[in-house]
Amino acid sequence: MTISLLFGVHAHQPVGNFPAVIDDAHIRSYGMFLRVMERYPEFRFSVHFSGWLLDVLFERFPDDMARLAAMTRRGQVEWFGSGDCEPVLAAIPHRDRVTQITTLSDKIERRFGMRPSGAWLTERVWESSVVTSLVATGIRYVAVDDYHFLCAGEDQDRLDSFFSTDEDGRRLDLFPISEAARYRLPFSPAGEAVAWLEDLARQGRRAAIYFDDIEKFGIWPETYAWVYEKGWLTQFVEGVLASKLIRTETYADYHAREKTRGIVYLPTTSYIEMNEWTLPAPRAATYHALLEQEKAAGRFEAHKPFLRGGIWRNFMSRYTEANWMHKRMLGASRRLAALPPEQRTPELQEYLHRAQANDAYWHGLFGGLYLPHLRRAIWNNLLMLEAALERLAPWPRLQQGDLDHDGHVETALRNPFIHAYVRDDGHASLVEFSSLTVAHNFGDTLRAYAEAYHAKIDQAHAAHATQDAGEGITSAHDRVAFLHTILPGDADPDERPRGIFVDNLVGSNDMLRPLDFYAAGDLPGSWIATGEGWRIGKTYRLDDDALSVVFRAEGKALPKLIETELNLALPSCDGYGGRYVLADGSVPGGFGDALELAGMQRITLDDSELRGALLIETSQPVRLEAQPHRTVSQSEAGFEKIMQAVCITLAWSPATGLDQIITLRVIPAS
Repeated sequence: MTISLLFGVHAHQPVGNFPAVIDDAHIRSYGMFLRVMERYPEFRFSVHFSGWLLDVLFERFPDDMARLAAMTRRGQVEWFGSGDCEPVLAAIPHRDRVTQITTLSDKIERRFGMRPSGAWLTERVWESSVVTSLVATGIRYVAVDDYHFLCAGEDQDRLDSFFSTDEDGRRLDLFPISEAARYRLPFSPAGEAVAWLEDLARQGRRAAIYFDDIEKFGIWPETYAWVYEKGWLTQFVEGVLASKLIRTETYADYHAREKTRGIVYLPTTSYIEMNEWTLPAPRAATYHALLEQEKAAGRFEAHKPFLRGGIWRNFMSRYTEANWMHKRMLGASRRLAALPPEQRTPELQEYLHRAQANDAYWHGLFGGLYLPHLRRAIWNNLLMLEAALERLAPWPRLQQGDLDHDGHVETALRNPFIHAYVRDDGHASLVEFSSLTVAHNFGDTLRAYAEAYHAKIDQAHAAHATQDAGEGITSAHDRVAFLHTILPGDADPDERPRGIFVDNLVGSNDMLRPLDFYAAGDLPGSWIATGEGWRIGKTYRLDDDALSVVFRAEGKALPKLIETELNLALPSCDGYGGRYVLADGSVPGGFGDALELAGMQRITLDDSELRGALLIETSQPVRLEAQPHRTVSQSEAGFEKIMQAVCITLAWSPATGLDQIITLRVIPAS
């Protein structure tokens, strides 16, 4: 008896990723993979490329895209669809799922002559609500992890073919991706992988179902040499084709000739590693320890379906920045949907689709919430959409409500140039300061969070030194490395938000006290804090491309100093394009440098990547201290420190009746 090998690969790069990174991915993975597979027309397989990546590859590597089109025409390749810009479908409205899926299906049909019947689910995030959207766009089947099925109570021995589910009367078929295959290909020697498939055939298994990231074939650490220079992919393909027990087949052909295994209803879940990443640090550590305990006791495989962890949406509760970005995106989606059909242009739809790209909304070993350039791409597209909507259907100039459902009211201040949001959480600081002129959110920073993997830092060097890979190579899930030197304290979490205008008081004893008890004032955009013998008012106002904050102190027992902290996200971060410029035109340093100034009233943050600059002016002289704000995160390449923002602290001595006015003015490049 033969076994059908359903072999699928998924290719994606985040919207906004650096061109050099995409080029490297193609050179070391996508292009190499296609050139090997082109030599074996009888090896049939399935592919999914996100639509945004396809557009880039057609522009930059047209020859390889022509190669892929030829492989499609000869019947070797089946195309899978999904959302065009790789959203987590469960995290966006039905209307946007439909436009995202349809956009990519149209693109694939136009360029490759095939309309997908199958779809890839981003990060294999399953919620039953996506069924109706997928079916409405012509999708008949999707691939998710076998773990999803185990969590539904299915027997592992039955997970060798597809099942069916339904929602609101719509049927969708589900293929269980083999975790055992994901961990073998391409990490175990090719001969062993082929022998494993043959053994499955002897056991009477119908199909070996594989669908995983193509980046494992060349981009993951050590894989380029393993897969191509040492010939793993060629050996595997030739071994499969030479076997009398294995036949390659597309998902479409297998689906057309086989019957469903039966009905199944999957719980809301993703792959098991993701379910750990979604948990807050203490819970993630407890969960990880539980998994290790079960593995050590030999009970893990039996108990795995019942050790479920969290769900993908937990990232919105874990990271306030992800939640804010997500809710702002949903608001823009509603505004776009409310336009008359003739005004909902493809360009506006594309802005929304790009703002829904999944990568910047979450973080684990993968995911890009910690990467400023990926968050910036979300905001850039969202703000270009909002700039267009500002001309078609402007927001109210002043609006209040709990936009992100966190229990705190946000006050929105808007004009045609600036959108600013103040959260009424005691800090009265800006959670967003966005310029529609340059399509940039200066409030797009990330506070330092406690992460479960920070516990590895002290032991990582020793663990890395004692790793013994043996035959094969080490998966990124098990690899520990450092991209930067991480010192004690580098990973300490922030105790307060990283907003703009986060205030402190300095008393006569030089003790620092957080000013985190502001209450809303009588006037829109105003907040009041009071203490024994003093009162401080804080009022925001907009004027074209400028935002000003007026601090008014009154009383007989004023603090020695008022400090306000501005965490300003700028594209260059600590790159070469960001620099401070003083009033006399001199440049005291870059954004990655520490800076101290006394008696300052004017400084410009000049950024070549911003296509403009940010001018800070004060009505009264202030002491300025600036330093980079960095976070410690982990990726598949290792631990790294990433600059999130310029942290500027302004301090002055308050006096009754003498207002301090701090103005942030956006200056577009001429």
